[in-house]
Amino acid sequence: MKKNNSRRDFLKKSTIVAGATLAAPKYTFGITHSTKNMGEIVGHGEFKYRVDKEWGVQDPSKIPVNDCHEMAMDHKGRIFMTTTGANNNNVLIYDKSGKVLDSWGTEFPGAHGLTITGEGSDQSLFITDPETHKVTKTTLDGRVLMTLERPKEVSGYEKDDQFLPTETAIMPNGDIYVADGYGKNFIIHYNSKGEYLNHFGGTGDQDDKFNCCHGITLDTRDKTNQTLLITSRASQEFKRFSLDGKHLETISLPGCSICRPVIRGENLYFAVIVTKTWDSYDGMLAVLDKDNNVISFPGGSIPEYKGGVLVAPQYDGKTFKNPHDVFVDNDENLYIPQWASGKTYPVKLHRV
Repeated sequence: MKKNNSRRDFLKKSTIVAGATLAAPKYTFGITHSTKNMGEIVGHGEFKYRVDKEWGVQDPSKIPVNDCHEMAMDHKGRIFMTTTGANNNNVLIYDKSGKVLDSWGTEFPGAHGLTITGEGSDQSLFITDPETHKVTKTTLDGRVLMTLERPKEVSGYEKDDQFLPTETAIMPNGDIYVADGYGKNFIIHYNSKGEYLNHFGGTGDQDDKFNCCHGITLDTRDKTNQTLLITSRASQEFKRFSLDGKHLETISLPGCSICRPVIRGENLYFAVIVTKTWDSYDGMLAVLDKDNNVISFPGGSIPEYKGGVLVAPQYDGKTFKNPHDVFVDNDENLYIPQWASGKTYPVKLHRV
């Protein structure tokens, strides 16, 4: 990983054939295991978990992974995960026991952000790929429905390869917000048809700018005033914006390089991919309360504030490598895919 905003600059270009079904080999190999082999308990307060590093492990000769990025669950309870690589399927589908049910899609070599939207059988996926410079909407079985490329309406882009999208947030009305986290740091707003509406942000240290807008989500906790939460990862903070792009708040989290914010109930979760240095593994998870105070650091030290400022957490030296995302299931268990971690499979944390 590069240590600056554009960690994907080294990736080679490739293409996607839009409108086609992503045909690829499918496997149903999965390894089951006994929970008696699970590891130690991590976390703090009411948010403690037992570590299960065997949950997602597969035979790499049948189900290979490279960098694992994000996970999300569909209406059937299947857990989708993006993983990179030109020679393996870029979408894996797990059940809650850790068995791989299906896999597809070799056309996303840099598969990164993953959002599931819609209801029931009408659900679809949004996959961001900074390597191919595209956002692709697909059915749950991989048929391409829409492709978004460089927003030519935004004057900051001169070439297609300057668009390096990392995440999407989909509104209840179908509007799409794309975070160009490895590119120009703009948030581009489209309607449900993929038609450009507006944009905001850009690279900078000002309140309304970003230093790696890596993740974005709709904060639904205030039902009367829903807002966007957007990562400014290299600045170790996230920012709150109105839906029309007005900066409302900055939440500083020293020592926490945040991937994407995830809402579950009144709580906010995210993976801290790195705390001090990219040169060694020192990532963890964070759980925040409704006031955006950290109340648990699974894989890290007890949350501590001094003078109202978070004290940078310390890695526990064993639980994670480079956690890139956290998915929370209906039982409040956590699933964690990891980036650049020796081609490891996702870890599960069982809520205690």
